[in-house]
Amino acid sequence: MIDKSGFEGIGGAEDQADGSATAPSMGANTAESPSISGGGLPVESPESAVGRLSAELDEARDRHLRLAAEYDNFRKRTARERAELSDKAQGSLAGKLLDALDDLDRLVAGGDKATDLAVFQQAVALIDRKLRKELEAAGLERVDPVGQPFDPAVAEAVHILPPPSPDRDHTVAATFQVGYRFKGGLIRPARVQVFSSEGHA
Repeated sequence: MIDKSGFEGIGGAEDQADGSATAPSMGANTAESPSISGGGLPVESPESAVGRLSAELDEARDRHLRLAAEYDNFRKRTARERAELSDKAQGSLAGKLLDALDDLDRLVAGGDKATDLAVFQQAVALIDRKLRKELEAAGLERVDPVGQPFDPAVAEAVHILPPPSPDRDHTVAATFQVGYRFKGGLIRPARVQVFSSEGHA
């Protein structure tokens, strides 16, 4: 028979040998690893924190001042460029009206001479067409709503008349002063006479 106690003794001896071999190595690793409890994150001193925060505040203040100065310069430059563009546009329009002004000058200069009325009226009509052509090309639009339904958004009723027929109620009977739009925006409403059976427009 085989004595199992002998094997158990050998196994115990092997276990002991393994335990004795393992235990020292674990102890050695533990000794070499850094201590978490004793070595935590470095703590900044109050004086150092105050100095660092003061420097960051000064830097942020300087950056804010630079940005404010840059924005102010940008605003001034944009306003200057806008004014220059407006002046150029107005100058361009004035240049297009010079021919009509020259015609007026010639008409006025010859006004003291004996001139046929028909010729004078024809000259005025030509100047009027020339002026209107240039102004309309620039975006000016005439508003004359005679015969149309009264629209208070583009016309101002200055006189009321009873309508000659029910279908003409609240329509424009006559225009006393034409209105004008410039590039779609109303710059002067038309002053009109309105048919109204209710006594108001």
